[in-house]
Amino acid sequence: MEPIKIDGSFGEGGGQIIRSAVTLSAITGRPVEIENIRKNRKVPGLRPQHMLGVKILAKICQAKVEGLHVNSTSLKFVPSSGIDMELREDVGTAGSIPLILQVLIPAVSLVKKRLKISITGGTDVPWSPTADYTKFVLGKAFSTIGIDFSLDIKKRGYYPKGGGLVETEIVPCKTLKPVSFTKRTTKSAKMLCSYHKMSRNAIENEINDAKRTLEVHDFNVEYSIKEETALDKGCSILIFSSDDTSVIGSDVIYQKNMEGMGRLVADKFVESNLGVDASLSDMLVTPLSLIPETSIFRVNHITKHLETNLFVASKITNCKYGIGKLDDGFEVRISGSSDSRAQ
Repeated sequence: MEPIKIDGSFGEGGGQIIRSAVTLSAITGRPVEIENIRKNRKVPGLRPQHMLGVKILAKICQAKVEGLHVNSTSLKFVPSSGIDMELREDVGTAGSIPLILQVLIPAVSLVKKRLKISITGGTDVPWSPTADYTKFVLGKAFSTIGIDFSLDIKKRGYYPKGGGLVETEIVPCKTLKPVSFTKRTTKSAKMLCSYHKMSRNAIENEINDAKRTLEVHDFNVEYSIKEETALDKGCSILIFSSDDTSVIGSDVIYQKNMEGMGRLVADKFVESNLGVDASLSDMLVTPLSLIPETSIFRVNHITKHLETNLFVASKITNCKYGIGKLDDGFEVRISGSSDSRAQ
């Protein structure tokens, strides 16, 4: 079978297009060849943080891979039948564990395999969803679709040293179900904060700011603050909610200045008042592109990651999608293909 060729410079032109392409390749059994990888970036080609997810997925689905090395601008991935596995992996840096799991969770579940994996690396790092977001927000949305996994954060890993440890078990999907995430109706929210080597008083001030912001918008808030051991100092905050027609999360991590973190994460949560938040929207595309029935979700704005994933999914699965403008956001419809190993 000739590989499906994907232009790696399309859309946001970064690691997302690689993750999406190899995930859908593993699920559908269709080889892919990604060219022009990170063509317009300051350092083009594959970086170490992009490679581990592909390596692990290649082990599970016994794939032949060409071009999987640092600075490679092309990658060929030819999957075979999958096998159940137990693995221990180390990113070796503060590279994002949640981004690796974005590859593994849908792929393993939808090829009807089981994976137990321990990964050492970054749990709460820049330019990535936090481990808590993955567990509580992505976990809820995927469960609604029919993809189930457990995630246990054994140790936090902040930038730059990493050293966090996450244990995950992914189980075979029984049935994929279409979704309709259109509008948040709940006024209940949960807020989680983890930190290490930072002022408890400063953190409580930020949490109180977030709580006040949410209460002004009539949300009832349950919250917890937990100090957890890590190699570096750090802090992350997640606010999330779900109901029959929405799954929404907002997270933020400490970088250089803690002041304003609470207000920022609360404002993002309040503004995401439709069916899903912007980060979750692109993560839904892979499984929804494999469901013959039409799924609908509404989001306040369209991201480059969402555009990229819709492009890749349509190339590999032949799914149909449309984006419609609403008064307060956008509606995305995806009618998927059943011609894959996921069914």
